[in-house]
Amino acid sequence: MNRKRAQGRFVFFCIAPAAILVTLFVFIPTINVFRMSLYRMGGITNRKTFVGLNNFKSLFNDTNFLQAMQNTIAIIVLVTICTIIFAVLFAAILSRSNVKGKNFFRVIFYIPNILSIVVIAGIFGAIYNPSTGLLNTFLEAIGLDFLTQQWMGNQRIVLYSIIFALVWQAIGYYMVMYMASMAAIPEDLYEAASLDGASEMKIFFQVTLPLIWSNIRTTLTFYIISTINLSFQFVQIMSNGGPNGHSEVVLNYMYKQAYGASVYGYGMAIGVVIFVFSFALAAIVNKITDREVLEF
Repeated sequence: MNRKRAQGRFVFFCIAPAAILVTLFVFIPTINVFRMSLYRMGGITNRKTFVGLNNFKSLFNDTNFLQAMQNTIAIIVLVTICTIIFAVLFAAILSRSNVKGKNFFRVIFYIPNILSIVVIAGIFGAIYNPSTGLLNTFLEAIGLDFLTQQWMGNQRIVLYSIIFALVWQAIGYYMVMYMASMAAIPEDLYEAASLDGASEMKIFFQVTLPLIWSNIRTTLTFYIISTINLSFQFVQIMSNGGPNGHSEVVLNYMYKQAYGASVYGYGMAIGVVIFVFSFALAAIVNKITDREVLEF
């Protein structure tokens, strides 16, 4: 009995510091966000008026918020699909194929993850510069002048310009994670499949992909949630939501409302919507990607 009590005390004192920090910096602030979303209040004074759900009613009649939400969903869908597909593809090529300089390509793909988001956004801001940027200069050099664009100033393509930067930034990190999973697959399975006459494509879809699915599922959920935060950072630095809100995302819009327009309660209502949306999206993705785990 004394030994069990000692073990219980040990576990308690190990967990207590983390539990206290999570309570102070996660649970309490989250509860305060929900509470403040029910008030009309500014970000400077303490004056506030209880308005109940009026902030949320106004929110869903706000065309700027709806546009930002559409942009956010588009970024989540396109960035996640492109990143996961290319990361798995490159991981399979560098793991299974006899490509010369595989280690070199691994380093090249991973370099964006060493750089900070600010640096990457600054790099792409310079690349997209309409007069001196690398992209337009390259297109002019190869005789494709008609393809030059105001990459961050054209309402039709500004969102895709940001999406490309997000995909480029993330591919290397997830590629390395998938390569680690592929390296753990026994070579005997590949040899058996080859002896049965399976092509490389068939081996990939029937051996490699099912055996790394649990890793893909985990990273998929993580990346979808992290994309919401990353999109805010890229948009804030590269376009600040312009032109005319065509690259605005919900976190960027929340920041502008809470700290720019000083309608703090309204901004917190946006925060609540993002919170609920993130958890609902994670639950949906987990349900859709759920399947029997294959072992080897």
